[in-house]
Amino acid sequence: MCFHDGQHTTAVFRRRGTMVGVSVFQTLRHAFAPADPNAIRVPVVLHAPAGLPPITLRTMSADDEDEWNEVRWGNDAWLKPWESGDPMHGPGITFNQWLAMQRRNEDRGAGVVLLIEYRMRIVGQISIGAITYGAMRTGVVGYWVAQDHAGLGIAPAALAMLADWAIGDPTGPRLHRLEIAILPDNARSLAVVRKVGARHEGLRPFYMYVAGRWRSHETFSLLAEDMGEGFAARLAARPATRRSGPEPPDTPSPNAVNVPPLSYS
Repeated sequence: MCFHDGQHTTAVFRRRGTMVGVSVFQTLRHAFAPADPNAIRVPVVLHAPAGLPPITLRTMSADDEDEWNEVRWGNDAWLKPWESGDPMHGPGITFNQWLAMQRRNEDRGAGVVLLIEYRMRIVGQISIGAITYGAMRTGVVGYWVAQDHAGLGIAPAALAMLADWAIGDPTGPRLHRLEIAILPDNARSLAVVRKVGARHEGLRPFYMYVAGRWRSHETFSLLAEDMGEGFAARLAARPATRRSGPEPPDTPSPNAVNVPPLSYS
């Protein structure tokens, strides 16, 4: 999996307890704030086309807290070796504060976090962070899928669907390039980008802070020039055995999930 965020921070949740809702004042201020021309239109709901695993990508809400916690922290040991973090991060925040941060990022067009649902259950997450507009129009992708759903073709499908929306869909941010940075020994995530047809751009030395040290990463990209009939359509046209195997199970690549330090008390 590719697991980091655009701010190179990591989730450090404590258990639920100090949860507070968004105030009426904050809600009204948000409603009447001037719109940013780069704002991401939400809610985002993307359904897999025929030929891919029956997944849905959608924006997160407060109602997802318990299920998300169960899945994410139930897979902590599976994800932790690949999880990036900010070596100088501050105090943790609550789930509600993280959601508020997601809404602000969407409003500014800075990033978006989407849940991956399979048969109406949360099984992972995919995001775009560190979005840059102007002459670059690029963003950094990260994703993770629960261990018990590895090898089903879910991660490649989610990546292809996200790329179609972010690059080619008029409701998306209309980016030109998506970047995926992967640790060289993360065979599962390397399998994901191969299946989707990402370009290999080379090794970036000491590119990201992962598991307590700066690590070099293999960098891949999905470009508007490579979209053709669509990344998801091209993936769906591959033989089923090439979408989900015999390569390593296609899951973790924690490298862009917009998850700052989160804390539960």
